Amino acid sequence: MNRAIISTDKAPAAIGTYSQAVKVGNTVYLSGQIALDPVSMTLRDGIEAQVVQVFDNLQAVCNAAGGSLQDIAKLNIFLTDLAHFALVNETMAKYFTAPYPARAAVGVASLPRGALVEMDGVMELLG
Repeated sequence: MNRAIISTDKAPAAIGTYSQAVKVGNTVYLSGQIALDPVSMTLRDGIEAQVVQVFDNLQAVCNAAGGSLQDIAKLNIFLTDLAHFALVNETMAKYFTAPYPARAAVGVASLPRGALVEMDGVMELLG
């Protein structure tokens, strides 16, 4: 199996037993990102700042893997309050252009470190 571990200091270091991403062939599996600042490893304050930081973190990992957010085929969004879904859509429109990835949004009771939002995804790189 052609497998590579993706890592970048432009996104937060893993806070557990996982890699930022794993590339298998042309598919990249992106681990969940919360709104940790990659330098200070502190959580951003407020939902708007957290959503932006999560997209920035995902973008950094995508870039380290040789792709971009536009290469994401499937995006999963986890929110502690689904009332923030409209804000996620609005912010996502600043990072993505059509055609958009497949997506799921799930309401959860809690996230690591008290985060308000987490996202993970699957990226497909052109061979």
